[in-house]
Amino acid sequence: MSVTELYSKYTRVWIPDPDEVWRSAEIIKDYKEGDSVLHLKLEDESTLEYSIGPKDNPLPFLRNPDILVGENDLTALSYLHEPAVLHNLKVRFLESNHIYTYCGIVLVAINPYEQLHIYGEEVINAYSGQNMGDMDPHIFAVAEEAYKQMARDEKNQSIIVSGESGAGKTVSAKYAMRFFATVGGSANDTSVEEKVLASSPIMEAIGNAKTTRNDNSSRFGKYIEIGFDRRYHIIGANMRTYLLEKSRVVFQAEEERNYHIFYQLCASSSLPEFKDLTLTSAEEFTYTSLGENIFIEGVNDAEDLVKTREALTMLGVKDNHQMSIFKIIASILHLGNVGIVSERDGESCHISRDDTHLNHFCRLLGIEQEQMEHWLCRRKLVTAAETYVKNMPHAQAVNARDALAKHIYAHLFDWIVEHINKALLTSTKQHSFIGVLDIYGFETFEINSFEQFCINYANEKLQQQFNSHVFKLEQEEYMKEQIPWTLIDFYDNQPCIDLIEAKLGILDLLDEECKVPKGTDQNWAQKLYSKHSSSEHFEKPRMSNTSFIVVHFADKVEYQCDGFLEKNRDTVYEEQINILKASKFQLVADLFHDGKDVAPPSAASKTNRINVRAAKPAPKGHNREHRKSVGTQFRNSLHLLMETLNATTPHYVRCIKPNDYKESFVFDSRRAVQQLRACGVLETIRISAAGYPSRWTYPDFFSRYRVLMTKKDMTIGDKKQVCRNLLETLIKDPDKFQFGKTKIFFRAGQVAYLEKLRADKFRYACIKIQKTVRGWLQRIRYRKIRKSAITLQRYGRGYLARRHAEMLRLTRATLICQKQYRMVQVRREYLRIRRAVITIQAFARGMFIRRLYQEFLLHHKAIIIQKTVRGWLVRKKYLHARYAAIVIQCFYRRVRAKRQLKQLKIEARSAQHLKNLNVGMENKIVQLQKKMDNQSKEYKTQNEQLAVANTALESEVNKLHKELETLRVRQAAGTPVASLQEELEKLRAELQEAHSQRKQIEEEFSNEKQGLEQRVEELVKENTLLKKEKEEMNRKIQSSTQGQGGDVSQKESRLQVELDEERQRYQNLLKEYSRLEQRYENLQEDMSSMKFHPGHRRIPSNQSSLGSDSNYPSITMSEAGDTDDTIQQVEEMGIEKAAMDLSVFMKLQKRVRELEQERKRLQTNLDKVEELSKHKGSEPKSSTSEEDINADLAYNSLKRQELETENKKLKNDLNELRKAVADRASENSSSNELQDGYNLLLNQLKAANEELDVRKEEVLMLKTQIVNSTRQSENINHINSNDVSEWTNNKKPVDGEDIVDAPDSKKLLEAQLQTQSRQHKDELEALHTQIELLKDNLEKKQDMLNHFSTLSPEALVEFSVQQEITRLTNENLDLKELVEKLEKNERKLKKQLRIYMKKVQELEVSQATKSRPELTRQFTVQRKEKDFEGMLEFYKEDEALLVKTLITDMKPNVVSATVPCLPAYILFMCIRHADYINDDQKVHSLLTATINAIKKVLKKNNDDFEMTSFWLANTSRLLHCLKQYSGDEAFMTQNSAKQNEHCLKNFDLAEYRQVLSDLSIQIYQQLVRVAEGIMQPMIVSAMLESESIPSLAGVKPMGYRNRSSSMDCESGGPTGYTLQALIRQLGQFYTIMADHGLDPEIGQQVIRQLLYSINAVTLNNLLLRKDVCSWSTGMQLRYNISQLEEWLRGKNLHHGGTVATMEPVIQAAQLLQVKKKTSQDAEAICSLCTALSLQQIVKILNLYTPLNEFEERVTVSFIRDIQNRLQDRIENNQLLVDTKYTFPVLFPYTPSALSLETIHIPASLSLDFLTRV
Repeated sequence: MSVTELYSKYTRVWIPDPDEVWRSAEIIKDYKEGDSVLHLKLEDESTLEYSIGPKDNPLPFLRNPDILVGENDLTALSYLHEPAVLHNLKVRFLESNHIYTYCGIVLVAINPYEQLHIYGEEVINAYSGQNMGDMDPHIFAVAEEAYKQMARDEKNQSIIVSGESGAGKTVSAKYAMRFFATVGGSANDTSVEEKVLASSPIMEAIGNAKTTRNDNSSRFGKYIEIGFDRRYHIIGANMRTYLLEKSRVVFQAEEERNYHIFYQLCASSSLPEFKDLTLTSAEEFTYTSLGENIFIEGVNDAEDLVKTREALTMLGVKDNHQMSIFKIIASILHLGNVGIVSERDGESCHISRDDTHLNHFCRLLGIEQEQMEHWLCRRKLVTAAETYVKNMPHAQAVNARDALAKHIYAHLFDWIVEHINKALLTSTKQHSFIGVLDIYGFETFEINSFEQFCINYANEKLQQQFNSHVFKLEQEEYMKEQIPWTLIDFYDNQPCIDLIEAKLGILDLLDEECKVPKGTDQNWAQKLYSKHSSSEHFEKPRMSNTSFIVVHFADKVEYQCDGFLEKNRDTVYEEQINILKASKFQLVADLFHDGKDVAPPSAASKTNRINVRAAKPAPKGHNREHRKSVGTQFRNSLHLLMETLNATTPHYVRCIKPNDYKESFVFDSRRAVQQLRACGVLETIRISAAGYPSRWTYPDFFSRYRVLMTKKDMTIGDKKQVCRNLLETLIKDPDKFQFGKTKIFFRAGQVAYLEKLRADKFRYACIKIQKTVRGWLQRIRYRKIRKSAITLQRYGRGYLARRHAEMLRLTRATLICQKQYRMVQVRREYLRIRRAVITIQAFARGMFIRRLYQEFLLHHKAIIIQKTVRGWLVRKKYLHARYAAIVIQCFYRRVRAKRQLKQLKIEARSAQHLKNLNVGMENKIVQLQKKMDNQSKEYKTQNEQLAVANTALESEVNKLHKELETLRVRQAAGTPVASLQEELEKLRAELQEAHSQRKQIEEEFSNEKQGLEQRVEELVKENTLLKKEKEEMNRKIQSSTQGQGGDVSQKESRLQVELDEERQRYQNLLKEYSRLEQRYENLQEDMSSMKFHPGHRRIPSNQSSLGSDSNYPSITMSEAGDTDDTIQQVEEMGIEKAAMDLSVFMKLQKRVRELEQERKRLQTNLDKVEELSKHKGSEPKSSTSEEDINADLAYNSLKRQELETENKKLKNDLNELRKAVADRASENSSSNELQDGYNLLLNQLKAANEELDVRKEEVLMLKTQIVNSTRQSENINHINSNDVSEWTNNKKPVDGEDIVDAPDSKKLLEAQLQTQSRQHKDELEALHTQIELLKDNLEKKQDMLNHFSTLSPEALVEFSVQQEITRLTNENLDLKELVEKLEKNERKLKKQLRIYMKKVQELEVSQATKSRPELTRQFTVQRKEKDFEGMLEFYKEDEALLVKTLITDMKPNVVSATVPCLPAYILFMCIRHADYINDDQKVHSLLTATINAIKKVLKKNNDDFEMTSFWLANTSRLLHCLKQYSGDEAFMTQNSAKQNEHCLKNFDLAEYRQVLSDLSIQIYQQLVRVAEGIMQPMIVSAMLESESIPSLAGVKPMGYRNRSSSMDCESGGPTGYTLQALIRQLGQFYTIMADHGLDPEIGQQVIRQLLYSINAVTLNNLLLRKDVCSWSTGMQLRYNISQLEEWLRGKNLHHGGTVATMEPVIQAAQLLQVKKKTSQDAEAICSLCTALSLQQIVKILNLYTPLNEFEERVTVSFIRDIQNRLQDRIENNQLLVDTKYTFPVLFPYTPSALSLETIHIPASLSLDFLTRV
């Protein structure tokens, strides 16, 4: 593969960039060898000519294919170089928010500066037990790898965490320790892991501080060894510290702080216990205010101090020691404020006498103030001849003061570390350990001093160890695969280390200069120049003579020599130390005293050692000659650390700081590259790239690149040979690859070349497919176009023919139209001329008539004027009168209208009014319509009459006109016409009046018509409004009804959910109780084994929590609480001294308490009788009260008889118990301890017996006093014979003495009646009070309901959730109290009851075996006798044999051919017989023994699914039988008549039903746990990895982690499981449960729980594995789920929410398959993934990886769109599914159809000692 092929057109490369370090570009022109310029196109589409030279600018780095970008392991990249590493980290960090990435054996952790939800316990459980390469990179994966290798290889491990300040080293180390504490928790209840974690807040308080780079920077290095025992449980820990930055105590740079503990104390100075420290704000102390910023954003120092104190208390630091620690710390602050005043001469100084801070300093440390004041300003000089005291100048005194402060703090730091180690120390032998090294990374600042030199020296040593380890692993890999080994040249920094630590190296010269009396930093620098100027790792700066440069592996660092000698000497004046040694406080004196006198000088010479081996006491130096320098101490401790690391298997975590601004998810490429170079990640890449970094297994290579093979190659059966042939064909250079035993090794870039060939092959195939498909599409298109053209031609020709025919028709029609049109034109002209002639005639005639009309009009106007004036006068008078009448009417009508309105308002409020109004309106509308019709008819009639009148008047007017003409003619002739004119005027007036009346009538009619129409419109509107209101009211009623129905359904669903939650809480408590019981038993066995069997005994860690031998006596917790003292005495006497059954003793104490209560009641009655005997004048009672009195006296008599009988019975029990214990003691007389125990218990029984006798005597005395007092009564005659007969006929047996005494106790009865009346009054008051409380409660609820109605839906939901949280919290607290009480009593009772019952039963069996009577009746079990009633009789001594046969030794296959649950039926028939003979002890003993035996069997077979299922079926069946035959009507509805006859007669076993129900729940939980344990290894392989659809999944290049040392490569790795194997396992579980007769409902719940486990494990792995988040995996997963659903339907198990448990993983599979590009796709995803949380959706989208270059990645903008759309969704922030969640199990009542007398007992069970009854 030549350069020309690699650097061809479209190839992408990396070029250097000053801002982004590396920049991507694309070649736009093929490169040819010898070209000096490479033509590139940048990402912004601009072009660039990149110059190339053989030395200056080599060819740029090639960029990896997109399919490899974002890989979990950097070594999986084909091109391994710096830009590829940087780009991969950047893409993972910014686009996918993945902070962890593998780089070979190194885990690169980038600080996100944000709290991520990836460290919960569910994540720890997900990584626990997994191989390192199987899951996404995580700190938990590294911790699991170390834990697994420690357990497998039995070799100690180390996790080395390094990085810059602020990169997250401390947090990473803390999470690693949390993983070990969770996974390797201690086997007993010693809380070692909690103590290990508690050391973190202490060390952070005293060793961490705020810097400019980090708010919680560790200013020291620490190595914590976590010790494990042989079972790999944490047993202890040990801490070593290195190079504490003491200078920070007295100096801090700007924006930095001192150690946190100083600010914590200042923030808590107001507390009462800290008043004595006299502290104030941190701003007022010099040592805490130098940085000018005493606060950290988001940190509360006072709260942190509380956590620090709690951690100190947990680690066993007493309160007085804590206060001493705080006093020392406070004294350091006061020491910093001591004012040292310079004298005038400048050569001396002094301290003021009244310096309060010096006073506080001396008081807090318990030292002499005068001495400390003297020696703070002076020093002692010792010469050979004399000793004298010299004053110190001000600067030297200040330095001495600061050195003392640093010295005190360093010793206190060592003391605290030593105390932590003592608290974490264990007496158990440590088998192995895992060390966590949290140490500073490579540092370089503008000014680098002694601390940076030591830090970089330590990093040089660690880098050397890291390089050799990487080189070693590479060599082992090649040798294991039998690859020819060629030496890889890697950077060896041994010369640099020699420069520092070798003889006459930098440290040696520094120590030598420190020994010189007047040695200076300048002299030391000159020695360095002269000695090491020739070294290639040492340089002298050009511009300085007081600094030097060391060429480290990461970078060149210039160190300033100033201060090196002083820091290396670490001088503290001995006089000041001697004052501290004389402190009156023991802790202060111990800090500075020498160690043990026998301590060797070497151990005692480490005065100021920084690298504290904390398990040793803080040592002290004798003198200057024997003290080791700081550099020497650090070198020695570093050598010790390297020896430890070399003796362990290291694991590396490199923490990277992405930016200097502490901004979340911001990536600065320049800062990241600096750290990658410094931490050795790029060196790992270089070593990997130098060899064969890409490794493929033969099957993976064959699957990936089979597209490049020929058909001939595919016929070869050997895949290895096929791969060999292919590679020899494709890659000509044989050095580019090597064939190993199981893998193919490639040089860097070869995989990219193969990927290019594969992509070209696919591209060629795609082009060929596209060509064929496009040709086929074009042919189809041509045929379609040709067919369309023929069709168009046919239709076009037809259209033209039709158009020609239409033209012919139109021509003919046109001729006809023309003919008709011309005829019309001529006719129109004729008619126009005719109309013109007629018009002229008309106008002429009109002119003559109008002239005549004008004359008549003048006369008419005059008449109208007269008429108008006269009418106006009359109307004015009429209107005045009418207005007055209207005013009167208005006032009157207003009064009536107000009354009517008031009445209408009242009626309008009723619903009936609305209905009546509707009816009335309709009637009114009809009436008005009729009225309108009538008026219209009248109007028409009047119009007709007016028309007739007008016609008559017109005819009359014509006549008058004619007469007028004649009169005129006559007048012209001289005839008088005055009378005629008057008559004419009258007629005109009448005519005018008629016209006016007509107009008035018309106006009135029109007005009335308009009014009616308006009224009708108003009524119609009102009617429509009323109809709308009616409809709205109906809708409201319906909606309210529906809302009530919905509320009811919601309440029902809410109650169901609450019931399920309560059931789940109860079952979780039961589960926790079982776990605590198991832990208690394990501790008990450990104690007994350590006491009687010294030595180590391994106990399986997976023992069931069900195995309890505890009994269930019929006592309450209050009864058990009274026996605390007795049990405590028994416990103190020892386990082996117990020799009796405590349950009998508990019953005795119970009866004693009852007798005491009865005695008090009788004493009260006696007092009342004596009081009433003084009063003689009481009135007689009625017959009814006398009957009550008689009944009460009879009851008292019976009560006394019962008490006497009970006392006799208890006395007999005591005698029998005493006898049994005496026999036991006589048999074991040889044991003194047993005899002592017997005496103790016998004394207790005697005391109880004496107390019983005393109580009996008191009862008899009370009885006598009552009889005597009643006989002295004066009202004996008031009792007649009827009373006596009533007493005689009473159902209760009454003594004759009581009958005689009854009449004499009238006053007593009166007192009792008065008492009863008072009680009734009290009860009445109590009821009233309760009613008031209920009213108040109701008012509160009403207010709350009103409040609810005002809230918005969101606020209502939030308020409801808050209320529910409060309620659940209260319930949780109550349950916690109950659990604590139960645990307390259980610890005191269960432990002893189990052992006592065992021994008493063994004693009874041994005694009964000797004196057991032989059975006189012989029977055969198989024979069914005629009178068999379904009962089995057995002797008490046969109980152990019965339990052993039916439970302990029972195997499921023995009864497989019989009735299911046969042992349960036999046990119940035995219980029936004990109930039949009324033997409560027998019932109690048998049920207790049965429960304990079942628990023992389950404990013994805690991993046997078949046995667990068998006893779950039998236990539930026994529970059903106790219910079915309990006599409770609720359980008898499905019984037959014969079954009802078999019901229990004497005992109510409800308590034992509850015990059996709890036991069933425990067995169910164990069954689920066993099944999940069997299925756990199968789930991931079957659901995600197996190819259910062949050849669908692709294979991607894998990195180093897939050859992780956690995998068993020799055996070929773990066996893969298929989906069919998983389904077969589920089917096997279901078949076993069905064969054992387990209820189908319980079986379905088991399957549902297992499917939930499958869903949780599958989804969690999907969320933590990038390699399975692809389209093909989604297809495979959906197919696998469909197969499971089909299996469920085949078994009829798909109901009851079983399938719904798989909904999250179904949606995850669909999410992998859907399109993920547009906003429509985002909307579809939001509506699809309802069962997934937002965090899970985003995680899957971030992990989604295309398997080839034809797929596209999910863009960041698309993921942001999803987040914006789902940000309002209310959900939890949990990423992973809780795999430990268990659905609450419900055991439905399932009665048996079998009758007990029909059950056949096989002879193979050997139950011949049972008698059929």
